[in-house]
Amino acid sequence: MATVKVKFRASSVLAKEGKVFYQVIHNRVVRQVNPGYKLYPSEWDTVNAEIVFSPGTGNGRRVYLTSLKCALEEDVKRLKNIITRLERAGQNYTAEEVAERFLMSPDTEGFISFGRELVQQLKQIGKIQTAERYTTVLNSFGRFRKEKDVLLEEVDSNLMVEYEIFLNANDVCPNTSSYYMRGLRAIYNRAVEKELTVQRSPFKHVYTGIDKTVKRAVPLKIIRQIQDLDLSLYPVMDYARDVFMFSFYTRGMSFVDMAFLKKKDLQNSILSYRRHKTNQQLFIKWEKPMQELIDKYDTTGSPYLLPIIKSNGKDERRQYKSEAHRINRNLKKIGEQLGLAIPLTTYVARHGWASIAKSKNIPIATISEAMGHDSETTTRIYLASLDTSAVDKANRLILKSL
Repeated sequence: MATVKVKFRASSVLAKEGKVFYQVIHNRVVRQVNPGYKLYPSEWDTVNAEIVFSPGTGNGRRVYLTSLKCALEEDVKRLKNIITRLERAGQNYTAEEVAERFLMSPDTEGFISFGRELVQQLKQIGKIQTAERYTTVLNSFGRFRKEKDVLLEEVDSNLMVEYEIFLNANDVCPNTSSYYMRGLRAIYNRAVEKELTVQRSPFKHVYTGIDKTVKRAVPLKIIRQIQDLDLSLYPVMDYARDVFMFSFYTRGMSFVDMAFLKKKDLQNSILSYRRHKTNQQLFIKWEKPMQELIDKYDTTGSPYLLPIIKSNGKDERRQYKSEAHRINRNLKKIGEQLGLAIPLTTYVARHGWASIAKSKNIPIATISEAMGHDSETTTRIYLASLDTSAVDKANRLILKSL
């Protein structure tokens, strides 16, 4: 196996900086690699092959030497990873080849660059949602890395623990942190499948589970207050409220499903659509409040039932996502106006419908069918996360018995 040594060559000119370089030795052949780092002779310990600080070193120079010390450690680690990869391939290689690979841009074998390339491939085969998810997690990881890529060989447990600490320090909640980690894990596993790296299980010490979310349902009286608010002087908030109410009227229809509803989906007073999440087909009896809401907006010339996607055929997915952010931003303002303890979003309409249905003793099977869940088990889990009243009542009884 090839070996790596760090060397220093003093300048022939007195009081001038010398050069630090690497020696790659394989099969008795030595190849030198010059990274361009410079030092004074007094700053180099030849015996231990490391940077040292003299007593008179100023703060500015000390910062430079500290960063240079880190750079040397990273370079040596990278050279050794290149050697390991070549050894694992089981083919003959030379010291020259190790040096050439080191001098190549890290982006050619980087984790982030691999992920970006994967995103483009997913877009080409129509997997837009997965591509968008990977883009989101790569953007977050890129911020952590300060946009500096990392070799696939260097993606290990320590790196991911550092990333998790970074997320925690930036007040990212556990579920969002887990979302990023699971996305990065999927990208990493694709690299392993392509035999670009070996499986090092870098995510074994970070959280990749899903915590119970904070209760996001509101009672019927709050839904009435939202419905009855006079927002005529605030058109954008009025529109956001109408989208919220349309979701509630249609048994908690998700925003993406509302955005892509077409006029042809409404036939003979029956609204039919397929859930984007499960592809399950649902049918809803068209009621008066739904029609009154639709009548408020002019969608002439548009195939869509609601004015969420305004430019037909022009990156509709981008339009609906942009509109979702805008609507939820205005819904939060409405929630603050009402003094709600939770942020008001379109999700609250869906959760509210389910919770209210349960409070009216509507069977779980009916609620499950209405919401398009794939099983009653899903609905039970869903409702359990929304309603803690039974547990709260039990706790109250116990406390009263003290």
